[in-house]
Amino acid sequence: MNRHIAELSGPALASRITKDSIVVVPTGAIEHHGPHLPLVTDVLLAEAVGSAAVERAAGEGLDVWQLPTLAYTKSDEHSWAAGTVWLDAETVFRTVVEVGRAVELMGAGTLVFVNGHGGNVALLQVALREIRKRFGLRTFLMPSLAPAAPPAGEGLDEHGLGIHGGAAETSLVLRLRPDLVDLSLAERWVPEHLAEFALIGFNGRPVSFGWLSNDFGTPGVVGDPTQATPAYGEVLWEASVHQAVESLREIARFEHSRPRVPAGVGEA
Repeated sequence: MNRHIAELSGPALASRITKDSIVVVPTGAIEHHGPHLPLVTDVLLAEAVGSAAVERAAGEGLDVWQLPTLAYTKSDEHSWAAGTVWLDAETVFRTVVEVGRAVELMGAGTLVFVNGHGGNVALLQVALREIRKRFGLRTFLMPSLAPAAPPAGEGLDEHGLGIHGGAAETSLVLRLRPDLVDLSLAERWVPEHLAEFALIGFNGRPVSFGWLSNDFGTPGVVGDPTQATPAYGEVLWEASVHQAVESLREIARFEHSRPRVPAGVGEA
C-alpha cells in the first residue's frame, strides 16, 4: 500500500486514515554545507531516513503515513552564504502549526517530525506543544541522524564539534548520493579552541550559545569531512533508520496518561 499521502486521492486517503494513524513529516533545509556538500543535504537526509522508516514500519503493520518534506525552514545561521533559502522563525512556526491543523482535519491522531536540520529543533519543540494544545494531536520530534560507532574511528577527533558538514554528515551523503559529494574540496574545519570549554558547547553541553556558521573562522563548516567514508555512511544509515523505526514503534503505543485504577479494584 502506498504510504505517501500526496500520491493518493482525497477519497482514498479519507478511507484509510484513522485516529490511530501516524503522519510523518520530514523537515530539512536548503542551506550552505561548505564547498564539498550540496545545499540539499538536510532535506536529503531527512527525506531518505523518513521514507525508509515509514516503509519498514508499515511493513511491520504500523499505521504510518508520510507527507512531503518541508525544505525551506529556519536556517538563517547560514544566510550569509549563497544558495541558502530560509524563512523567519514566525513563518516556520506558523507553517508547521498549520500543517498540524491539516493533519487533524484529515483524521489522523499523531504527527511526527523527522528533522534533518539542527536549526529547526528549538522551534519544532515549541510547535509540538502548540499543535497539541490547539488540535489535540499527539506530537513528536525525532532526528534523522542517529549516532553510531565509526568503523575506522572516523570523526572521533572532532571533539564533539562535528555538527555541520563534518565526518558523519558527509559520510551519510556519500552513502545516499555520492555524485553530490566532492571530497577534493574538503578540509578539516574544526574550531579546536572550543574544545577547551567544559560547559559551553554543542551536543548536550549544559551551556549553549547563539552562533552563525561563519563565526568559527571556517568556511561555514564545523567538523572534519576529510574523514568521511562510505563505510561510515553505511553504518550511520542503518543506525538512523533503525532508530527511526524503533521510535515509531514506541510512538504507536505511547499514552500521555492511563486511567487510575481505584484501590482494591481487581483484588481477590
